[in-house]
Amino acid sequence: MLKVVSFKICPFVQRVTAALAARNIPYGVEYISLKDKPQWFLDISPNGQVPLLITESGTALFESDAIIEYIEDQYGPLETEVTNEQRALDRAWSYLGAKNYMTQCGTMSSKDKATFEQRNEKFVTAFAKVEKQLSGQTRFFKSDSISNVDIAWLPLLHRAHIIKQHTGYDFLCGLPKTQAWQQAVMASGLVEPSVAEDFEQHFTNFYLSDTYLKTGLELQSSTACTTSSCCG
Repeated sequence: MLKVVSFKICPFVQRVTAALAARNIPYGVEYISLKDKPQWFLDISPNGQVPLLITESGTALFESDAIIEYIEDQYGPLETEVTNEQRALDRAWSYLGAKNYMTQCGTMSSKDKATFEQRNEKFVTAFAKVEKQLSGQTRFFKSDSISNVDIAWLPLLHRAHIIKQHTGYDFLCGLPKTQAWQQAVMASGLVEPSVAEDFEQHFTNFYLSDTYLKTGLELQSSTACTTSSCCG
C-alpha cells in the first residue's frame, strides 16, 4: 500500500491525498512534526519537506508536483481525450493554485491588520484571475467533472471555507463564480478524505489563536464587503 508522510495542516499534502481520493486509491498516512523531524524522514527526504509518497516498491517520492505526475502516470488520468494544449493549460492553472499555498498561509498567519491587508491584497489576485476564467456554466473549473485543476485549488478553497465559517471573513468576497466553484468543490466528497479527522481543530488552533484573523468581527466591520452585501 502507498504511504503518505504528512504534516496535518500542510496544503501540499492535501493536494496529493485529494488526488488519491479522487481515484479511490488506498493509502496509509504517517504524521510527523515539522518542528521535530524524525531522522528516518530526513534520511529519505532530500528537501526535508512533506509530502513524501512512499510507493509500494518502497521508493520515496518528494515534491508535490512530481508526486501528482506520478499518480497520473501510475494510476491513470482523471480525464480522457485531453489535448496537449489543454493539458498544458491545466498544468499552468494547477501551478498557479499551488504556488499560492504559502501566500495563503502567510496571509492567514498575519499578526496585525496592516500585514494582513498587505498580504491579502496579493493573495486575492489569484482568485480574481480564476473569476475571469470560470464560465459560471459548469460545476467545476472546466466542466461538471473534477479535474487536476480543481484538486490543485482544493486546499485553498477548503481553507477559505473554514476561515469564513469561523470568522465571517470571506477571501472570495465579490467573486460569485469562484464562490459557486468553492461550494461545488466542498460538496465533491474529496475534502473530508483528504485530511485527518481532527484537521479543522489543528488548523484553527494554528491560524485562529494568535493572529489578526481571530478578530473576525473587526475584519467584517473594517471592510465594505459584508455578509449582507456581497459575501454569500
